[in-house]
Amino acid sequence: MTDERIDHGLRNLGRRSLLRGATLGLAGAALSRIARADDGEGVPPSPTARAKRVVHLFMSGGPSQLDLWDPKPLLRERNGEELPDSVRRGQRLTGMSGNQSTLPLAGSHFDFAQYGQSGAWVSELLPYTAKIVDDLCIVRSLETDAINHDPASTFLLTGSEIAGRPSLGAWLSYGLGSMNRDLPEFCVLLTRAKGGQPLYQRLWGSGFLSARHAGVQLRAGSDPVLFMNDPPGIDRATRRRMLDALRAARSDSDGAADGAALARMAQAELAFRMQASVPEVADMSDEPDSTFDLYGPEARKPGTFAANCLLARRLLERDVRFVQLFHQGWDQHAGLPKAIRVQCSETDRASAALVTDLKRRGLLDDTLVLWGGEFGRTCYSQGALTATDYGRDHHPRCTTMWMAGGGVRAGAIHGATDEFGYNVTQDPLHVHDLNATLLHLLGIDHERLTVRHQGRRYRLTDVHGVVEERLLA
Repeated sequence: MTDERIDHGLRNLGRRSLLRGATLGLAGAALSRIARADDGEGVPPSPTARAKRVVHLFMSGGPSQLDLWDPKPLLRERNGEELPDSVRRGQRLTGMSGNQSTLPLAGSHFDFAQYGQSGAWVSELLPYTAKIVDDLCIVRSLETDAINHDPASTFLLTGSEIAGRPSLGAWLSYGLGSMNRDLPEFCVLLTRAKGGQPLYQRLWGSGFLSARHAGVQLRAGSDPVLFMNDPPGIDRATRRRMLDALRAARSDSDGAADGAALARMAQAELAFRMQASVPEVADMSDEPDSTFDLYGPEARKPGTFAANCLLARRLLERDVRFVQLFHQGWDQHAGLPKAIRVQCSETDRASAALVTDLKRRGLLDDTLVLWGGEFGRTCYSQGALTATDYGRDHHPRCTTMWMAGGGVRAGAIHGATDEFGYNVTQDPLHVHDLNATLLHLLGIDHERLTVRHQGRRYRLTDVHGVVEERLLA
């Protein structure tokens, strides 16, 4: 029997018939099932799933692949020369550089070297990540459709450039459910006090799925989740009695079962449990000095990227399904050499530490780690090119991301770009293909994880997406 048929039957049972006539255990089971229901049908994971959980390190603004992961000696040799028309091929530019009278090639100011058995090229800006390249699957050929930040971020994180679709984490919550009843399935961490492109809650929202599938933002400080603490005069015992009374009142009421009301009750119960579980997971006083040595001194400062990486590990080891970290400031249209150095100093050590920490705790095998931004950067300079400075505009045609753990090929380098770093020349990976592959690693057929909304079925990959088998271990 499908989930839809079960839900339809429950909705047509009278509340009194369902709850009064059942045992407390059956009522609890019905409450749990209805609370998870949407107007669609979740798909259980395959027993061959390689990953159980995901952590996504989202570098908001678009890191320059040409200065971090994809070295192009030709750009140095031809620094200052015009981008050839034969390379651009009439592809669109943003309004920020499209009106420039010249598009001068800009060679990277940073040196690259090969690391590990894989021989991956890594920039001098990423010394810590360079040490773990044999744990990474580096994709140099990721393509997207959008050329500006908002639609590109929305596309990467929801599968559509148009706002309103469920985010990746919401799809996983809907399709797979929770592994820890005391914590949200989907948690979001933002680096504190970072400027850059704005971040919207819809990037981790539930779209037309139930609001219970949206990401829960955890904040630095003594109040990690807003509006979760009880008001003055209400203690934990009183809150427990209030919830019990609410459930009893629902059991005694008449009329058809109200799935939305039952879902709100389930959320209230989760919030009650989170009052104990969230402060415990956010309290890092039990972490040894060796852990802080791994992540770096910034890990002791709540709200930093390093502290968020450590908190992410604590959430993952408690079986939170999806953890998403946002770090802003990668939109370097000018002043790139100085700005990207700062960004890397804030993220390199902690990103590598998270992979290392998961691996040594035996969690990397079934935890998928993703690192990357919404698009890449141009091989030509936006604005003036000088001996000490350059900027790079948005470039959707190719960028680099990396993955680790969760069933991906460790030590692999997938795809390639031309000698200008402008076009993909080998093994392109579109965003829809990326999402199809991520779902596959979690044991989900991306064509079957759907939800009915406004007369049609939607999925994360829309009507596109192919699993890229060459990324799999």
